[in-house]
Amino acid sequence: MKHIPRKRFGQHFLSDHGIIDAIVDEINPQAGDPMVEIGPGLAALTQPLVERLGHLTVIELDRDLANRLRSHTQLTVVESDVLRVDFTDLAARVASLPSTRARTTHAPMLRVVGNLPYNISTPILFHLLEHVHVIEDQHFMLQKEVIDRMVAKPSTAAYGRLSVMLQWRYAMQDVLFVPPQSFEPPPRVDSAVVRMVPRAAPTPINPKLLQELVQVAFSQRRKLLRHTLGAWLTQRNFAGEFNVQRRAEEVPVEEFVALAQTA
Repeated sequence: MKHIPRKRFGQHFLSDHGIIDAIVDEINPQAGDPMVEIGPGLAALTQPLVERLGHLTVIELDRDLANRLRSHTQLTVVESDVLRVDFTDLAARVASLPSTRARTTHAPMLRVVGNLPYNISTPILFHLLEHVHVIEDQHFMLQKEVIDRMVAKPSTAAYGRLSVMLQWRYAMQDVLFVPPQSFEPPPRVDSAVVRMVPRAAPTPINPKLLQELVQVAFSQRRKLLRHTLGAWLTQRNFAGEFNVQRRAEEVPVEEFVALAQTA
């Protein structure tokens, strides 16, 4: 029976085989890799992935799709809202599967992939940030505008909170453009694929403090930081040096991170 895409789940299913092959090539799955796919949908990406992997764990919220996926003997189906999934626990479970190849490290490290729903892509990225210590890499298809913000450089219109929070923890690359006609139904936006590799030695900070700091800084991005971040630093009795005679978009990631260490 044909599955009708559900708007409330933000469902747009990949249908362009050339694009699918290009995405799989960018992911470069190897037999036995401990991989998890978010939102497999109609298995357009799932099938070529599992053919190379041997086994794949998938997270699917849609009950009908989850039931359909369970008939595939090489899939482990987690029927859940991805925002409720404990990826640290899932990494341990995936690593213990007989199909998962032995790793050189004792820690279970997940490879995470998926076509993320446009309506909750940012919350998913922040949720995964909490479990980055068990993640080897991430490849996601997202709205092109979101990826532009993720990889943006300072002093550009796209540079903002998402840029700082993710660039602190990941090296990221926009690897593939995906036009609307690659989907059924076609979305009203362009898409792209991003590669996210956790940094081996990130600056140790409190992520919640960095998130609060950056949120305040970009709350009125057209104003100088003395109107926003300056007041926040004063409330915290900050005695260090930080130039607040700039707009938030002019401050490099490294300076925000350094401030989070001392604020």
